[in-house]
Amino acid sequence: MFTFIEKLITSRNLKPKKKEGFLKIISIFSFLGISLGVGVLIIVMSVMNGFRTELTNKILGFNSHITIKPYSNPISENYYNKIKNKYINSNVIKTFNGEAVILNRDNAKGTLVRGIDPKKINSINFLKENIIDGELTNFKNGTVIIGKYLAIELGVVVGDKINIMSSNSISTPLGNIPKQSSFQVAAVFSSGLYEFDRSVSFFNLRDSLSFFGKNLEDFYIEIFLQDPINASKYKNEIQNIDSSFYVISWADQNKSFFSALKVERNVMFLILTLIIIVAAFNIISGLTILIKNKTKEIAILKSLGLDKKSIIKSFFLTGFIIGFAATITGLVLGTLFSINIESIRVFLSNTFNLQIFPEDVYFLAEMPSEVSLSSIIIISSFSLITSMFASLLPSLAVTKIDPIKALKYD
Repeated sequence: MFTFIEKLITSRNLKPKKKEGFLKIISIFSFLGISLGVGVLIIVMSVMNGFRTELTNKILGFNSHITIKPYSNPISENYYNKIKNKYINSNVIKTFNGEAVILNRDNAKGTLVRGIDPKKINSINFLKENIIDGELTNFKNGTVIIGKYLAIELGVVVGDKINIMSSNSISTPLGNIPKQSSFQVAAVFSSGLYEFDRSVSFFNLRDSLSFFGKNLEDFYIEIFLQDPINASKYKNEIQNIDSSFYVISWADQNKSFFSALKVERNVMFLILTLIIIVAAFNIISGLTILIKNKTKEIAILKSLGLDKKSIIKSFFLTGFIIGFAATITGLVLGTLFSINIESIRVFLSNTFNLQIFPEDVYFLAEMPSEVSLSSIIIISSFSLITSMFASLLPSLAVTKIDPIKALKYD
């Protein structure tokens, strides 16, 4: 593809003379700019991918994949059995959700109460895998399972009792007052999602229905699928079975959140590609100046019979080598940084006493990162194509050099 003479000219162009030190500086900035752009893009895309994957896994583990709620009429036991038999490979459970306030000493914390059928508690992987204190076998009437940060804020441990105030009121001679009940902490979970760990409590289903003044038939149905990606398909099937119930999937509940993540990811990609484009302009500037300084040499080469195509290829190769080397360097550095980003975060946090990834802001306990092969290919391809165009444009200027005029006025 490239002849010996073309490679020789390229090697000389990549080693500018002392009087061409300015060209060396431009080449260095081009190299660093493209390396930085590629590396930062890979890091940002990896973090965004990791963030989305981690949150998706947490949300899918914590929340049901499909929820069925009643409108005006309660869900019948026959309907529940029909759904359970139809989706025998899925985990179908009875639940009821509500909001309450936990009172303990001088603390008052709002909480989302999730009533769970105790017979199905062991089939929920989220609870089995994330209990850090206590046992699921202790989960029975009069007990509650709370999150790690909620337990810390309330100052309670397994075995302690807490008072919980319902949004439902009871009538007394003094008027209606909020209903309060005492529950014992059966276990503490840690999901890794800060917001869940400080605001969610699990009740026995019967306790939750009674606590909110509901009857035993006022339950919801939650379905945990083997393949949550197909939740929308199953949602439509269930809606067709009986349209009198409200059916919602996890994708519907978190649609705005994941749409925002996608938009943010795309915007970050567009913004950071500008680094590569700006660095490519440095290649254009450097090659333009190099060709201007090499006008005499180019004229001599033409006079000796070297065709324009070979000269163009040699200058094109000069710029492309800078872009290619910078892309590979950025790819390696970006990938290594992405793989070790949590260790780097911990090191920087401990060294400079900085809170780089606060849990209460980003919801996760660790900085996630997922290196995607497709992202690397897209970023590298964009960088190489940009470098190719940046190298080709000034190289074509060689065709405009007239050997006679160049040698006459040199």
